Amino acid sequence: MFKLIETILAGKIKTQPVNNMGEENFRGELVLQPQACEQCNKCVEVCPMGAITTENAENLPGIDYKRCLFCGMCVEICQKEALQHTRKDAAPLFSGDNLAELNVLINKRIGRSLAIRHLDAGSCNACDFEMGALSNPIYDLQHYGMSFVASPRHADLLMVTGVVTRNLEQALIMSYEAMQEPKLVMAVGACAISGGIFGENYATVGALEKVLPVDIALPGCPPRPAAMLLALAAAADIYAAKKK
Repeated sequence: MFKLIETILAGKIKTQPVNNMGEENFRGELVLQPQACEQCNKCVEVCPMGAITTENAENLPGIDYKRCLFCGMCVEICQKEALQHTRKDAAPLFSGDNLAELNVLINKRIGRSLAIRHLDAGSCNACDFEMGALSNPIYDLQHYGMSFVASPRHADLLMVTGVVTRNLEQALIMSYEAMQEPKLVMAVGACAISGGIFGENYATVGALEKVLPVDIALPGCPPRPAAMLLALAAAADIYAAKKK
């Protein structure tokens, strides 16, 4: 440890600017090239979550982002490269009265605060690690007037990660009931949205919407901090509209 400190003080270790942050390896939103699709249904068969279906008028693959893990298996098995990952995050999904174009919401000047209470309902901690980056100098959550709080009594938004375990179901309900109106709930990641690979069993309730009303669902396994920031920006606008 002391040798490392001596090396740093001697100026032999220098920080480097971040260029692409691994964009070339990122699996983002899925796009379909209809003219290349042979409707072989291999992508449907290989999907571990059943997130791809062909139950539409064109019999072409459709993506359910509430279940998608962005594992890339559908892209790998498609010999005609009809399915491809983009380098863009999948957009948050709004439910209930909050259906709105995301770009309209986030292009507005926020100019208001949003207090966030994070609750891990049974995650593998991947979403939690990504969430931790929101406070670093790159994403700088507080720069936009948003911050994490220690108590649900101070929170405007309950941000939930992980599949809902039965041991934490009551804690979720108590946290939600402790919040003041108006209040929002965001399901972060595939586990919170749909139960993920765990689903419903003796130990897990599964999807968050079985326990609490979900206003915003953020797809990913895990979603990146940039996607979380966009979803929170939209949530701040929705919260302000509810307060009027």
